[in-house]
Amino acid sequence: MSNFDVLDTRAGVLERYADVFTPKALDVIAGLAALDRERKDLMQARLERRRRRAQNAERIQFLDPEATIPRTQIKVSDARAGRFTGSAIPDDLQCQWIQGTGPGAKPRSPIEKSIRNVAYALLSGADGWMFDGEDALGQIETMSLENQRNLRLAFARDPIFLKAAEAVAGEMNKWGEGFFGHKIIEDWQRQLDFTTKIFRARGLHLEDRHIRNTDGSGFSASIVDAALYATGNHQTLANEGSSLVLYLPKIQTAEEAALWHEILGGIESSLGLQSGAIKTYVLVEQIEAAFQLMEIRAALGNRFVGFNTGRWDYINSVADAMAWHPGFIHPNIDAVVMTYGYMRNYEDRVRRATNTPDEQGQCALWQGGMEPNIPVGSAEGVSASMQKATLGAEREQREGASGKWVAHWKMVHIIRPVWERAGQANQAGRSFPALTYTDADADGLVLLEPAPRTVRGARDLISVAVQYGNAFEQGFQAAALKPADFFGNEDVLYLMEDMATGEIRLSILWEWLHKNATLTAADEETGAEAGDPFTEEMFSRLLAEEFAKLRQARDVDVHDDSKGTTLPVSRIVVGDYVKCGQKAPWMVDLLNVNLTVEEEETARQRTRDFLDLFSEQGIRITKNLDFEAA
Repeated sequence: MSNFDVLDTRAGVLERYADVFTPKALDVIAGLAALDRERKDLMQARLERRRRRAQNAERIQFLDPEATIPRTQIKVSDARAGRFTGSAIPDDLQCQWIQGTGPGAKPRSPIEKSIRNVAYALLSGADGWMFDGEDALGQIETMSLENQRNLRLAFARDPIFLKAAEAVAGEMNKWGEGFFGHKIIEDWQRQLDFTTKIFRARGLHLEDRHIRNTDGSGFSASIVDAALYATGNHQTLANEGSSLVLYLPKIQTAEEAALWHEILGGIESSLGLQSGAIKTYVLVEQIEAAFQLMEIRAALGNRFVGFNTGRWDYINSVADAMAWHPGFIHPNIDAVVMTYGYMRNYEDRVRRATNTPDEQGQCALWQGGMEPNIPVGSAEGVSASMQKATLGAEREQREGASGKWVAHWKMVHIIRPVWERAGQANQAGRSFPALTYTDADADGLVLLEPAPRTVRGARDLISVAVQYGNAFEQGFQAAALKPADFFGNEDVLYLMEDMATGEIRLSILWEWLHKNATLTAADEETGAEAGDPFTEEMFSRLLAEEFAKLRQARDVDVHDDSKGTTLPVSRIVVGDYVKCGQKAPWMVDLLNVNLTVEEEETARQRTRDFLDLFSEQGIRITKNLDFEAA
């Protein structure tokens, strides 16, 4: 630990998590400390681009083909033409029909219970499982470290994990017999070998809660997550012939991808791994990335294996990028599906980018988006929702996706048969038109189409946003949610939602309020008429009404112990974010600064401090305000 004097740790974590913060892991993190300063510069550059575009009413544009991708020696035109060396697709990533997503830990749970999350994942029958360190993993207390510990124990087949896995297998088979009429696991120990293990680190915009710089500033969560995961698991994975794979979230530019390449290269060097040993998928969940897809592939070079098209985060990024445009106003959220306007154009660019060969003739993978359904409810509700989910999967398979995400292990066996019937390991190399970079292409990435904008839609946005903020503050960063008006209605299924669902709902509400959105239909309950504006008075009324419904909900829908603590905190975050004249880029920032708060006045002060500082100086508060150094 002698090299770790460049950073501070929170009191007690090194002692309590010595198996996670090993001397080697600390050395790896400390060795990357200089890159944290460069990360901060890139994150501030993001905000400057955002401010400049708003000030000058500029849309995002494609890069100059004659320019060089920053932090690389690759010319933009060469990247677009595939004149770079990418990565061959490893054997265990060749067939990824279904990837499940979710964290490997539970909030405030003993390890015997918490590690069951990993058991469900590895027994699910998914071809791969993305163990989440980001949008679906709670950040309260030491959950991020428990996540790392659980993964390390599970991958090494520790007895505590095997005991949990045996019990979980029995429960999963009981469900299978009730739902399908047969078991879904024949040999639970053999089943543990089936699923490819993948990890999603936190994005470059986030800072760790347990490590900071000695000057008191925050330190990169991306560096901490990637270093701990690789250090803790690379040897175990290598021994079993498995790849070391990460999902990289929230990348906006090829320059940011190049920084990730340097971070991962530093980890490889510290661990004695070959360059490119750490393979990466990139989540295309930021609109700016859709303008630089080939450049991102080239910047990640010999470690890039594929893109993923995630719906919620991408919608949020479009709303944020177009916040300056008075006429860019979304409809109800349920209208913005993958076949809607700018979404289908984004998806088309991703599939064309993955199927552009590099100079070795290698193409990449396209992993389709999230299926958030959970098959629990009335027979009619489950049947209708599963039919809709299957149709969505069939569409993505036809369009060229090599697989899809699901948010719950029960969905694996419902969606995977779509790709089983097709029978192809993947669709890399399928022929699509070459990417073009015209003004019409740029316009297509912000294309809106007519769709309803209603009071019912606003209620749903508000209800789920407040519920999600409450779940986040309780440590459930992935939570089964639905609007309060459907509580008790088993025909309407819960959806598994993560941080992105809160982000997009607040972005749309902010648009409606600050761009004078008009309703497309009358509403009997409020007396609103078609053509009426969505006013602050209406927003405040709906927020109060939806909050009251949540306060009266059953414990199964809104935990009773949250109704006087974190639920009011979430209401403050939602209300202040939406009413603030300057749109904040991330809801997660406000939730993070309030992560330990259960008093309304403290939450109100912290939320206002954040919004005031961002509005006046363009600075985000991202460090842990409750950090107590060792």
